[in-house]
Amino acid sequence: MSPPTAVEIIEEGIRNQSIKTNNAVLKEGFAANYIDKLPEHSRKRFERHGVDLSRGYPERPSHIPIWLDEAAKIHSSRSEYVEKGAKADPEKKALFGAAKEVINLTKHIGTEIVGLQLADLNQTQLDELALLIAERSVVFFRDQDLAPQKQLEIGKYFGDVEIHPQVPHVPGLPGVSVIWPDFQVFEGRVVNFRKPGGASGWHTDLDHLIQSAAITHLHNDEIPAVGGDTSWSSGYGLYDKLSPALQKFLEGKTAIHRSAHAYLDKNDQFGGPKYIETEHPIVRTHPATGWKAVWVNRAHTVRIVGLEPAESAAILNLLYDIIEKNLDIQVRFRWQPTKEGLGTSALWDNRITIHNAVGDYSEPRHGTRVSGLGEKPYYDPNSKSRHEALGLSV
Repeated sequence: MSPPTAVEIIEEGIRNQSIKTNNAVLKEGFAANYIDKLPEHSRKRFERHGVDLSRGYPERPSHIPIWLDEAAKIHSSRSEYVEKGAKADPEKKALFGAAKEVINLTKHIGTEIVGLQLADLNQTQLDELALLIAERSVVFFRDQDLAPQKQLEIGKYFGDVEIHPQVPHVPGLPGVSVIWPDFQVFEGRVVNFRKPGGASGWHTDLDHLIQSAAITHLHNDEIPAVGGDTSWSSGYGLYDKLSPALQKFLEGKTAIHRSAHAYLDKNDQFGGPKYIETEHPIVRTHPATGWKAVWVNRAHTVRIVGLEPAESAAILNLLYDIIEKNLDIQVRFRWQPTKEGLGTSALWDNRITIHNAVGDYSEPRHGTRVSGLGEKPYYDPNSKSRHEALGLSV
């Protein structure tokens, strides 16, 4: 996602101020109403599950921060995190035993569960699902009748849910973000074949937070007949692709991650866009598997701490090329067209993956996303790589 320009930031600030001064709009939290453009399957899903669309769609955050210090304060909060997959049954008997089929889509990443409804999973099955996501990076469920309220409930079970201060959400459900590419077009964003925009580009969600995103759940309720695949690539696989010497060099080192959104500095209002920046380990340990993953992404990782700019760029570009170009550590998922009343869910772990939404479609696409926040990223020198833990040959 391309960062907004200074002009876009100022325009957003002006728009935010207009929201503040219009009491009726501020009270309702809607700056514009696109209910008439909402895809049919999406509308039916909301109506079936009692979402109030009478005030319009989507609902915006009641306050959009434009100042750097305010945004940094919002994103600096921390809370205790409990890893649900850490004590789950390694054999996942409750989850797998209830499924009709469990399909590994590739050897190293991506699993599809057939015959289960996410809304019906109990806590034991959710714990095992969390472990499966930690091991396989991304897990898919098709033909889901999923209420957005239930999606939020599942997200809260896995951890604190991020309420994004810039992203519109489902009316009455802060934390259930609206993922609707057409919305960008409605709002004046230029999107075309040359510049698909949105999430079309390798990235990780919310990696600038002190406690970055863990499990993210995207439920698509309107899907193009052709195109619109999403690809995920494995940070476990990236680590295992490196030579032992480079692995050792990176372990213990940190990098700076910056926010996707830019802000204005009150003390330097004409100094251009400013970003929230956070320092994280390059190699991080997953608390459920204990496996090492290289955790960088081209969109948000700025530099390696302690290296000269040219050195940092050379190493980061090497890491980006490996994780983006090695198909054997990637999975590309085709979202099947929505059946009447049903959608498809993907749950992935942002701590060990990057992803890319392919912008090769022209039909409507709409979904809802819930992102749970995890632990403060850390590196355990006693942790193992995925290949080492599973006894795989390199």
